[in-house]
Amino acid sequence: MKNIKLTIEYDGKRYLGWQRLGNSEKTIQGKIEQIITQMTGEKIEIVGSGRTDGGTHAKGQVANFKTNSPLSTQEMIEFFNRYLPKDIVVKKAEEVSERFHARYNAVGKRYSYHVWNNPIPSAFERQYSFHHPQQLDLDKMNQACQKLIGTHDFIGFSALKKTKKSTVRTINELTIHQEGSLLQFTFVGDGFLHKMVRIIVGTLLEIGAGRLAPTAIDDVFNHKLREHAGETAPAHGLFLEEVFYKSQK
Repeated sequence: MKNIKLTIEYDGKRYLGWQRLGNSEKTIQGKIEQIITQMTGEKIEIVGSGRTDGGTHAKGQVANFKTNSPLSTQEMIEFFNRYLPKDIVVKKAEEVSERFHARYNAVGKRYSYHVWNNPIPSAFERQYSFHHPQQLDLDKMNQACQKLIGTHDFIGFSALKKTKKSTVRTINELTIHQEGSLLQFTFVGDGFLHKMVRIIVGTLLEIGAGRLAPTAIDDVFNHKLREHAGETAPAHGLFLEEVFYKSQK
């Protein structure tokens, strides 16, 4: 049996997210599994590196599945991209060790979030960035970014309720790059809680707009309460850029 690792790109705006639900027609996982069944004749469950929310995009989602199919990885890529919807693309397929697991073996991820910061909206950026018309103080936002870097309990920056699992995560990199009216927030870390990136972006935008002080970051860490953080930024500005594995480090 072969273990196949896929690198997948998708435009998430038509979908309810990665994870297969009752209506698999509306999820990325469901769509891919349908094509795998057509391709191999086998009923196969694909394992993703993690869930992405409805409306979130990916340039480098990773998944794996096991199959007895005699098809080569190149033939698989061609089959996927012939029959998948045009907003889901398999960029790479490779045979890997039988023990490789897309979720359990992941050691880090890189996300980006895009904000169109201009009083006038953009006809072209509107589907892939959040329009924030108010002027932003990037110096204050960068001060707040520094407070977020490192190992912390991020429960207050998540949509999670009580959980027995650890909510401690490490952010290795958090930067804001401006190119004209477009701001790109880049997050690199060992893992991210449910809606964590979007809540952090929403908080940073409120700091930049003057509705919160940079010390609001300290308040969230100290109180561990979601209500001390800012609004959740919309899903359509978020991209899963890359998933890291030990062999890639």
